[in-house]
Amino acid sequence: MGITEFLATYITAFIAKTGYISVYLLMVGESMVFPIPSEAVMPFAGFLIEEGQFSFPLVIGVATLGSITGSIISYYIGAWGGEPFVNKFGKWALLDKEDLEATKGYFNRFGEITILICRFVPVIRHLISIPAGFGRMNLPRFIIYTVIGAGCWNAFLAWVGFFMKQNWSVVMKYSGAIDKVVLVILFGLFVYFVYKHLMRRKKKAA
Repeated sequence: MGITEFLATYITAFIAKTGYISVYLLMVGESMVFPIPSEAVMPFAGFLIEEGQFSFPLVIGVATLGSITGSIISYYIGAWGGEPFVNKFGKWALLDKEDLEATKGYFNRFGEITILICRFVPVIRHLISIPAGFGRMNLPRFIIYTVIGAGCWNAFLAWVGFFMKQNWSVVMKYSGAIDKVVLVILFGLFVYFVYKHLMRRKKKAA
């Protein structure tokens, strides 16, 4: 049993007993660094919509409120902790002030589209708010694009749950395949990141 399937088994039972408040809290965690996939929350909320226990507009509203709450918390973690972390521990994490300025510049230029697209990407959506805060992206724009991206993604997953109540295994299979692809991409980016910084340090030493 994969992590998504494992979480789905127990989280869905939990949501059935606790209702909307659990949808909100789980989506707060999902938008931070906790390993809570929205694929294991929203489709089950869609099941309850199909059964008449939940309202579709209320589910999307509560879930998206949870998403923006968690994202703002992560944003401020990056905003308040980013620069002090780089100044104090950056050399051990292959980071320096040049990386900090590059991150700020990137989110000033491409922050909106990055936040919007990453809300649809497993694993990355758990983390993207931290570098947005680290890069001091404009907060109102961050909130607007997070709401748009999270709202669309949450609505899609609830819709999937509504129409695929009897096909949960299909949803889990699709989610698992996407998770694996993203993990491979992240590993490749990590290797490139390390290589780039080691080469830069080597040039500086020379």
